[in-house]
Amino acid sequence: MVNSNTSGVLIIMPAWNEAEAIGDTIRDVLRTVRHDVLVVDDGSKDDTARVAREAGAVVLRLPFNLGVGGAMRTGFKYAIRNGYSAAIQVDSDGQHDPLDIDRVIAGLETADISIGARFAGRGSYDVKGPRRWAMSVLARVISMVARAELTDVTSGFRAANERALHQYIDHFPAEYLGDTIDSLVVAIKSGCTVTQVPVEMKVRQAGTPSTGPLKSAIYLARSGLVLCFALARRKTPAPHTIVSPELGSIAGESSI
Repeated sequence: MVNSNTSGVLIIMPAWNEAEAIGDTIRDVLRTVRHDVLVVDDGSKDDTARVAREAGAVVLRLPFNLGVGGAMRTGFKYAIRNGYSAAIQVDSDGQHDPLDIDRVIAGLETADISIGARFAGRGSYDVKGPRRWAMSVLARVISMVARAELTDVTSGFRAANERALHQYIDHFPAEYLGDTIDSLVVAIKSGCTVTQVPVEMKVRQAGTPSTGPLKSAIYLARSGLVLCFALARRKTPAPHTIVSPELGSIAGESSI
C-alpha cells in the first residue's frame, strides 16, 4: 500500500482487545480529520481487527502481544515505508479528542516531536496521589534534558516528523513505559527537539482504566526506575535519512 491521502500524516492506533470501542473511535476520527488511520492489532483475542477494518482503518495484525512499544514500532516502520512525512499516536479507546489531532500535528512546525499535554491548562483531566507525583517529577527532569517546558511526558498522544520516525525505528523501546519516558529521552539524546500542545482528554468509551492505590504506587516505583535507565543510556547516532532495508519485513504485512 502507498500513501493514500494528501496530508502525508498517518494516525497510528495500537490496539489490544478493543473491539468494543475501536469502531466508534475510528469513525469519529475519520469524520473529524483527513488522515489515514492504521490500527496495529497487538495480538488481540477478540474482534478488534475485523471491527477496525470495517470502520475504515488499515489493519496490521501482530501474531502475539508485544505491548504498546512493539505495536508503535511496527506502525512507524509502516509510515516510513509508505511515504508518510509524519505520524501521530491516538488511543483506540476514544480518550483522545479527534479535534486535537491537527493541533498536536501543528506542533511539528517547530519541533520533531509534539506531545498532546493533559496538564497544560486545558481541560479538566486530573490525576492524584503517587501517580501524579511520579508524573510531576518525570516532567521536571525530562524538561531539563529537553531544555523545554514539558508537563506531561507520559502522554501517548504524540506526533513525530520524518526525522523522529527514523530515530524511533532504530531505537524505540518496547519495555514498560518505554513508549513514553524512555523513547522521549532517547530521542532527545539523539538530537530531536520536543514541544507540547495543551489537549483535553475524554472518558474511555469502554474498558476499565488501570488505576487504584496499589497500581499507582507500583507506577511510581517503576517509572522512577525507567527514568534512571533512560538517563543512563548512551547518546544514539543521529537519525538516518535513508530507509533501512529491514523495513521490508513489517510484522503482519500479509493481513493488510
